[in-house]
Amino acid sequence: MVRTPHQPSTMQKTLGKATSTADRVDSPYSYPDHILDVLVIGAGFAGCYLLHTLRKAGFRTKIIEAGSDYGGVWHWNSYPGARVDSQWPIYALGIPEVYENWSWSEQYPGEKELKRYFRFVGEKLDLRRDTEFGKKVVSAEWDEEEKEWKVKCDDGFLVHTKFLIAGIGFAAKRYFPPWKGLDSFEGVMHHSSFWPEEGVDVKGKRVAVVGTGATGLQIIQEWGKEIGEEGSLTVFQRTPPTAGPMRQKKISKEEHEEMMARLPDVYKQRLETESGFTYTVQTELKMADHTVEEREKFFEGLWQMGGFRMFSNNYGDMMTNRETNEAAYNFWARKTRARVHDPRKRDLVAPLEPLHVFCGKRPSLEQDYYEQYNKKNVDIVDLRVNPIEDIVPKGVLMADGTVHECDIIAMATGFDMVTGGLKDIDIRGSNGELLREKWDKGTYTHLGMTTSSFPNFFFLYGPQGPTAHANGPSCVEPQADWILGVLQHMRDEGLVKLEARPEAEERWKQLVHDKSVVSLRHTMLSSFNGGNIPGKKVEPLNYAGGLPDYISRIWKEREEGLGGFALS
Repeated sequence: MVRTPHQPSTMQKTLGKATSTADRVDSPYSYPDHILDVLVIGAGFAGCYLLHTLRKAGFRTKIIEAGSDYGGVWHWNSYPGARVDSQWPIYALGIPEVYENWSWSEQYPGEKELKRYFRFVGEKLDLRRDTEFGKKVVSAEWDEEEKEWKVKCDDGFLVHTKFLIAGIGFAAKRYFPPWKGLDSFEGVMHHSSFWPEEGVDVKGKRVAVVGTGATGLQIIQEWGKEIGEEGSLTVFQRTPPTAGPMRQKKISKEEHEEMMARLPDVYKQRLETESGFTYTVQTELKMADHTVEEREKFFEGLWQMGGFRMFSNNYGDMMTNRETNEAAYNFWARKTRARVHDPRKRDLVAPLEPLHVFCGKRPSLEQDYYEQYNKKNVDIVDLRVNPIEDIVPKGVLMADGTVHECDIIAMATGFDMVTGGLKDIDIRGSNGELLREKWDKGTYTHLGMTTSSFPNFFFLYGPQGPTAHANGPSCVEPQADWILGVLQHMRDEGLVKLEARPEAEERWKQLVHDKSVVSLRHTMLSSFNGGNIPGKKVEPLNYAGGLPDYISRIWKEREEGLGGFALS
């Protein structure tokens, strides 16, 4: 049966001619299921905020989401102990209709509460009528003649849209090390990002966790308790995480009411701090301003407050002065080592000498992670000394020939961060080149939201934006507001095409580089620069100049006439 094409909206007509399928030569793109002004890929914070704001502004907008509900990464995150490490109330949308009618139960919500929150957002903002679930976008091709994107899903679902916005986040593509025997394992194995919602029973089982980043840490923290006395847990660690105290606690009714009165100001304040929290790096305070005694008192204060304060509320020169950085590490190591009894395990999880710059890799938060290593049935393997050779039917094969037999393996091996998810989609621009082909040679964007030769295409919380250096909603909302402003400007002026100029993205790439090289973080390989993925080009992937500076720059571009773009 031939589909009848949807009639173009009034708004769409102002954005350019909407050609009916009768005027076209039949092709795989001839019969769209939807003809839109804006299509958003992904139903996390970015997708929900964009759909709500764009619809209010009169744009015919829809979301396509691979999962079955809202939440983005939190729709998929069901691994043991999964919870956010951004503190209440900043990890939420600053939309009054939402925050005035929602209350959180604890400082750092777990995945189940976050799933409930996103379901509430979907219902409260009436998003479901404009969301297509269970569809994975596999390709998008720019049609220069029609000035629109032809977007296809894995089930053949087709959308024609004037503007395409990717809100897929920075952790959309999971990473597996290139071990040949992954499929040979006879037990149960799951990647942390695709964990069965019903969970995995580990009581009395021999379990293994590969990886000790933020996710691996949370799994280890839970499994150390869940295996019981009869089970065993083996942790395979390459680099110890630098984890600070979470200081998790329930939120009282009084605390909730007090916060509700301040929330509008809190959501403004988070845009004025470097990482989008309610606190920031103490730029004017250097370690040299303090005596040794004052320094210890200062560190102790941050430690007791918990959260990311030890990392993001510290001395202004912690990431530029090695002496300050080492002093912060030494304080962390003293605090952490005191909690681990076994000398061998202690030296592996909190070595006296740092293996890399403190906070050079993304820090984590923990509740009782280090205490798990005081249990006789929890062990740790140093992959720097004895790397994993392969996964075999019975378990994990090491380079020295040892096989660690196990029943269940959690692969907490991370993600191809920031660019991986976008490069996974066949996005073909105006010159016929795929986005992955362009970015494999080096990542180029303008303002961390657009890239040349890909007209009318935007992305949020992606490459060369604040992204991994910022709280998610704090980064997403200003970017979405900027995109909305640009689309309104184009509508008002009768413009149908916007494309970043190559020279503008050259300048932006240089700025991203300049903001990164001043930090000690630039001296090492990490997910911040693609160094966690073998063969990936090493380059700064995030804007490290802080959220306020970034917001100022993107709006300056808008106010000065969008000179970095060609508009027609």
